[in-house]
Amino acid sequence: MTTIKQKTLSGELRFQGKGLHTGRMSTMVLKPAPADSGIVFHRVDLGPDAFVKALAGNVSSTERSTTISEGEASVSTIEHLMSAFSGMGVDNALVEIDNVEVPILDGSARYYVEAILKAGLEEQAEDRRYVTIPREIEVRDEATGSFIKATPCDEPSIDLTVDFGSKVLGVQGARWDESADYATQIAPCRTFVFFHEIEFLYQHNLVKGGDVDNAIVIVERPATDEQVGRLSSLFNVPRLAVNNDGYLNNLQLRFPDECGRHKLLDIIGDLALSGGRVKARIEAFKPGHTLNTRMAKAILEEISR
Repeated sequence: MTTIKQKTLSGELRFQGKGLHTGRMSTMVLKPAPADSGIVFHRVDLGPDAFVKALAGNVSSTERSTTISEGEASVSTIEHLMSAFSGMGVDNALVEIDNVEVPILDGSARYYVEAILKAGLEEQAEDRRYVTIPREIEVRDEATGSFIKATPCDEPSIDLTVDFGSKVLGVQGARWDESADYATQIAPCRTFVFFHEIEFLYQHNLVKGGDVDNAIVIVERPATDEQVGRLSSLFNVPRLAVNNDGYLNNLQLRFPDECGRHKLLDIIGDLALSGGRVKARIEAFKPGHTLNTRMAKAILEEISR
């Protein structure tokens, strides 16, 4: 059997932008890292020792995104970057960031992936470490009916179903395995939010950096002129419009099932918090960051026994 070597970045990659939820600007530099170091974040604004390992045991919040913390240092909305690392085969990297939230950019993993492809990867001497589970693991949310099941398998894959009870979205499915072209088929898929949720989220100190350029806004039920006007002011853009398909601002989807594919992007990033690529067949129904990271923790607990 051919062994796959670990990989890191071939050079430094720099990004700057606002966070989706805090609206704060941050500068983030992705750097090569030694073999077997995994993905580590460094809050450079908090000093030389403010490191956070990207592991499920460090998850501190899953409210509309994934946050990890160690000591006084926290980094939020890490899932798109973690997904890019996993999808592009980056095993080891140091992420230096000068604020609390990873830049949202266009709401997908596209720009991270494009930069990684342009710079290239460096192969390392050590073999890639896969996460192998000895038995089937399942986590559920009985209130919503959501579940994720992981079954041991030599060929990793994820099959996902999304159902928000939405007339606009319908029921969407998405699939990933190691033969999939992550860069073109998954990475460009943007995050999304329902129109009727935005004001509530904003009032609860979320989506402060959200706008029509970094999120798909789904209008599930007719919006009043007053609501559209308030949202236009909130986003600081000219009058918004709703197209015939139920999306705000005449948005053009990159794929008919872009929202389902984005949930696949998310789960790939969250499951990477188990310490590597999981050798399992993953079946997920209505997953979210809370359930995703619960599964990552369950995997880590299982393999530590």
